[in-house]
Amino acid sequence: MHASYYYKAHACIMVFDVQRKVTYKNLSTWYTELREFRPEIPCILVANKIDADIKMTQKSFSFARKFSLPLYFVSAADGTNVVKLFNDAIRLAVSYKHNSRDFMDEVLQELENFDLEPKEEDAPDQEQRGSTESPSPS
Repeated sequence: MHASYYYKAHACIMVFDVQRKVTYKNLSTWYTELREFRPEIPCILVANKIDADIKMTQKSFSFARKFSLPLYFVSAADGTNVVKLFNDAIRLAVSYKHNSRDFMDEVLQELENFDLEPKEEDAPDQEQRGSTESPSPS
């Protein structure tokens, strides 16, 4: 994904399709990229499409254990655990935003607070500017 997708992210919901093994295999690449741009944000792992194969909820997924990620079994088709997933993700994101010590978050906050407009005491007055300009030839 383009780096701009990570800009100001306070949480990540990483989804794989339990019916498409390639999506599970891609998790490592996606997670590495996420951590490159947002090393500290909370991340939730989601096994989607459990409605197609409910036995998947009995499986243990090593990726979640390896990175200590919470794992949710959901079905976007029938809504199973979708609201719980988003409620929990929002809680994690808000908590992260209020408690972040991530260097990039601090830099972004400083940039948001930075005033680009010159203050009146910093701007030269009209007379001073006029006297420093050379007269145009007639």
